[in-house]
Amino acid sequence: MRGPLRWGVLGVANIAVRTVIPAIQRSQSGVVTAIASREYGKARQAADTLGVERAYGSYEALLGDPDIDAVYNPLPNHLHVPWTIRAMEAGKHVLCEKPLALSAHEARLLLAVREHTGMQVCEAFMVRSHPQWQIVREIISAGRIGPLRLITGHFSYYRVDPDDVRSKAEWGGGALMDIGCYPIMLSRWLFGTEPESVIGQYELDPTLGVDRLGGALMRFPNGQATFTYSGQLVPHQRMQMFGTTGRIEVTIPFNTPSAKPAVIRLDYGHEPGALGESIEIAAADQYTLQADAFAAAVRGEGEMPLSLNDSIANMAVIDALVRSVSSGRWESP
Repeated sequence: MRGPLRWGVLGVANIAVRTVIPAIQRSQSGVVTAIASREYGKARQAADTLGVERAYGSYEALLGDPDIDAVYNPLPNHLHVPWTIRAMEAGKHVLCEKPLALSAHEARLLLAVREHTGMQVCEAFMVRSHPQWQIVREIISAGRIGPLRLITGHFSYYRVDPDDVRSKAEWGGGALMDIGCYPIMLSRWLFGTEPESVIGQYELDPTLGVDRLGGALMRFPNGQATFTYSGQLVPHQRMQMFGTTGRIEVTIPFNTPSAKPAVIRLDYGHEPGALGESIEIAAADQYTLQADAFAAAVRGEGEMPLSLNDSIANMAVIDALVRSVSSGRWESP
C-alpha cells in the first residue's frame, strides 16, 4: 500500500468527532476520507466541520466506497461486532472501539472473518500506544521494583443520562464494559499472563439497570490485581504497580492529556510518605500514535497495538466477572 491509509468513520459519536478523527488528521500515516451516519445531515455537518471530503447517509454506502482502506467503528457496543464483520467483508481493515464485543464468544466470530477476508482488526485501547505505559513495562521488565506482585487501579467519572449509549443495558452499557475493561487489559499486559480466577461485584443503577459502581480482584500465577470503577462518582483515575522493592504510580493512566507531559512516580519505600522519583514523559497524543501503529501493521511494517487474541482474552475476563457477580464465587476466565 502506498500513500496514507484512507479512513472511513462509522457514525458521529463524540469520541470520533472530538478525538479520534482529529488525531488521525494530525498523523503522518492516514487521512480521513469519509464519515457516515444514518442521517445524512449529521454526517455532512461533521464532515464539513472537520474538513472531511465525503459524507454518507448510510454505513453501507461508506463500506461500498473503493477509496477507503480502513474503518474506525465507534458505534454502540452491541454494533461493534456486526459492523466490524461487514466492514471486513467489504475489504476494509477495522479499528474498533472497546469493548470489542459483548462477550468472548462474540469476539471469537471475528477470527473466522479475518481468516477468510485477510483483513485486520484491532480493538482501540489507545493507552497501549502511550509512551508512559511502554516505560512502565520497561521498568518492570528491568526489575527496578523487584518482581511485580500487585496492581491496583481506579477509574471513574460522573454521568447520568438515559439517552447515553452507556446507559442502555441492552446495548452493552455499564461501567464495567466502558471503563473497567482498562485495568483488566493493563494488568494482563503487565503481568504477561492471564488471571487464573477472578471475583467481582457491582451495584446497578435502579432506574437505568446498568452497573454504576463495582470492583474486582484477579488472581494471577505471579500476583494479584484489584481495581474499582464507576460511571457515577467524582472523576478520578490512578494505577499503581507494586513490586517487592519498589512502587510505580501512573498519575493519569487512561485519559492522558495530549498537550501536557505525563508523569510516572517511582518510590522504593525508604521514607514513608516520600514522593520518590518522578519521571516526566514528553507530551504525546495516544490516539495519533494508535493510528500510526495501526497503519504500520496494515502495511506489514509492525504488529497491531492489540492482537485479536488479546482482545478475546480480555473479554473472557469480563465474562468471568459478570458470572462472579451472579454466583458470588471465584470464576475462571
